[in-house]
Amino acid sequence: MQNLWNESDASSLTPIEQLTYMSRLIGADTSLVVWGGGNTSLKLWEEDFRGRATYVLRVKGSGSDLKTIERKHFTGIRMDDAIAVESREDMTDDEMVAYLALCQTSHTDPRGSIETLLHAFLPATAVAHSHADAIVALCNNTRGAEAVREALGESVIQIPYRRPGFLLSKEVGAAVKENPHATGLVLMNHGLITWGETCKEAYDRHITLTNLAEEYLAKQRLGKAVFGGIQVAPLTEQRRHEIASAIAPLLRGAISVPKRMLLRYEDSKEVLDFVGSEQASRVSQIGAATPDHILSTKILPLFVTVTHPEDEAHVAQCIRESAQEWRDRYAAYFERNRKDQKSLDPTPRVVLIPGLGMWTTGKDLKTAQIPADIYRHTMQIIADAEGVSGYKTLSEPDGFDAEYWGLELYKLTLAPPEKELARRVVMVTGAASGIGRAIAEKFAQEGAHVAICDLNESDSQAVADAINKKQGSLCAIGIAMDVTQESAVQQGFAKVALAFGGLDIVVSNAGIAPTGKIEALSLETWERSFAVNATGHFLVAREAVKVLRAQGLGGSIVFNVTKNVFAPGADFGAYSCAKAAEAQLARILAIENGVFGIRVNMLNPDAIFEAGLWTPELKAERAKAKGIPLESFEQSIQQGNLLKAKVTAQDVAEAALFFASERSAKTTGAVLPVDGGLRDAFPR
Repeated sequence: MQNLWNESDASSLTPIEQLTYMSRLIGADTSLVVWGGGNTSLKLWEEDFRGRATYVLRVKGSGSDLKTIERKHFTGIRMDDAIAVESREDMTDDEMVAYLALCQTSHTDPRGSIETLLHAFLPATAVAHSHADAIVALCNNTRGAEAVREALGESVIQIPYRRPGFLLSKEVGAAVKENPHATGLVLMNHGLITWGETCKEAYDRHITLTNLAEEYLAKQRLGKAVFGGIQVAPLTEQRRHEIASAIAPLLRGAISVPKRMLLRYEDSKEVLDFVGSEQASRVSQIGAATPDHILSTKILPLFVTVTHPEDEAHVAQCIRESAQEWRDRYAAYFERNRKDQKSLDPTPRVVLIPGLGMWTTGKDLKTAQIPADIYRHTMQIIADAEGVSGYKTLSEPDGFDAEYWGLELYKLTLAPPEKELARRVVMVTGAASGIGRAIAEKFAQEGAHVAICDLNESDSQAVADAINKKQGSLCAIGIAMDVTQESAVQQGFAKVALAFGGLDIVVSNAGIAPTGKIEALSLETWERSFAVNATGHFLVAREAVKVLRAQGLGGSIVFNVTKNVFAPGADFGAYSCAKAAEAQLARILAIENGVFGIRVNMLNPDAIFEAGLWTPELKAERAKAKGIPLESFEQSIQQGNLLKAKVTAQDVAEAALFFASERSAKTTGAVLPVDGGLRDAFPR
C-alpha cells in the first residue's frame, strides 16, 4: 500500500483541512474502507458562539463517507463535556447518543458517530480508524492474536472484540494511556486505530502498520492453494451469460421476500475463481469479515451448490431449494438470538453460484453495488486468513448483535420514503422519442429502473444517459431492439435480466403509421405494418410473459394501442387492422395470465403529435386529406375532441403509470382512452 500523503499539497492547509485531506486519502483506498466505513478525528481549539476559546473534537459525523467528506460532515464535540463521562461505569447507547447531542458545538452538525467517545478518550490530537483488509485478515483466523503480534510487533495493542459503544471507548482509552509508547491499536475482528500529534503522523502510522500486515500475509500464503483449487470450472462467457440471464428472474423471484429486490450480476475472474473453488461452500458460510459489513451483506451469503452450471433446469432447481434453505436457516438464527427485536427481511444480499458468478441484491442497483464491493474484499480477506490458518470470525451472538444493533438500524429510518415504482424494472419499446420516451422518463421519476429499447442503440442510450443524469446513475440502460426480429427481442430481454435481475412492467409501445387506401396499398406496406404493430407486440409480450411467470411476482404489461381500434379512419387500413390485432392479443394475454398475477391493459391515445408516428410527411398528408391548412392542423384536431384539449405524450405517460402501478392492481383487460374525448372511439 502506498503512502499518498503529499506534503506540498498538505503543508499549506489548516488543521481542519488536513483532517479532510487525511480522511479522503483513507476513504479513496477501498482496501482500507468501503461504503461509509472508517472514522477520523482531530482535537483543536475553536471559538464558540460567544467567541470563547473551546477545545473541540472534530469527528466524522454519522452517515458520511470518508471518500467524499467535507468540512461540514465533521461533528464538533466540546472536549470538556466529552471526557467528563469517562469515569462512569457504563452508559447505554441511547444515553450516550442523548449526551453527545448536548455536547455538540452546533445543532446543525450531523449526529456524532457511535465511536465519538472512543476518539475523545484517546490521548492524541489526530486519530485514524479503518477496517483495512489486511488487518481484518490478521484477526480473522484461528491464530488471530498470535498473528497480529508476529506481523505488527509488541508495540501494537490488541483489544478483544466488543461492539462499539461506551465500554469499548473506555477500554481503548485506558489501554492507550497505559501504553504511551504504543504505535497503534487493533480492534480484533474490527479494524485498526492509529494516532499522532498531527494528521500526517496518524496517517503515516496507519499505512506503515497496514503494509506490515500485507507483507506478513503475503509470506504466509506463499505456495498455498488456499481454496483447494477449482472444483466447478466457469462456463464460457457467452454460455455463462445465457444461463445467468435465463435463471436471474427465477432467482429474483426466489429471494424477493417480503419485498422485490434488484439483482446485480458479476462474473469477474476473482469471483469465478472463488465460487468455483473446492472450499468456497465451506469458507463462505463461516461469517462476515467485520461487523461493519453485516447490515449490507447479512452474516452469510446464499451459496447455491450446483454440479452442472450449464444445465439451466438443474441450476433453477438448486436455486429454489437453496433459497428456501437459506430462509429457514435465517429464521432459526433469528429465533436463537432474538430478544425483543422484530426480524429484518430474510433476504440474502449476496448469492454465489459456482460456474456462473455472484449476484448481489438491493432495493435499487446502487444499493446492490454495496454488498458486491464489500464481498469482493471479503473474498480477499478469507483468502489471506486461510493462508495464515483457518478463517474465523465473530461468534453468532456477536454477529446477531451487530445486525440488530439499534444505532445501525437507526440509519435505515433516515432514508426517504420509497417512490411509487421503487424496486420495479420496466422495459419500454419505442422509447427513444415521443410517447415511449415520456413514459420511460415518468417511470424513472417514480423510482423505476428502465430499459430504453429502440431500433438504434445510440438513440436508446442517449435517452438512458439523460435519465441517469437526472435521476441518478444506474437506473436506466439503452438497448437496440427491432421488435420485428425474434432474436433481437430475446436478446433485449436477456440484457435486462443481466442488468437488473428481472422485469416487472413492460410497455409495448413501438409502432409505425403507414397510410394509404386499401386498393393502393402495397403488400410490403401491409406486411410491414403487421410486422411492427401486431407481430412486434406478440414477440415482446411472449418474452415478457416467460420472464414474469418464471419470476413469480406478478407484473403488468401495457399496450399502446390506438383509438383507431374503435374508430378506424380512411387511409389507415394497414395501421388500424394491425392495431386491432394488437388489441385482441392484449385481451387474450389478460385471459391467459391473470392466474399468474400478470395484468394486461391497453392505452388508446390519439393525436399525440410528439409521437414518432407523426412525421412531417404524415402531418402534411393528413392535413391535405382533411382540407386543413398545415399550420393549423394540430389546433384543428384538438378542437375535434370533447374537451377541446391538447393531448400530450406526458398525458399518455400518466395513464401508463396508472396501469403499471398498484393503483390499478385489480384491473386487467381494460382500455383507457387518452384522446380528449372522442365519441366514436368510446370503448364498447
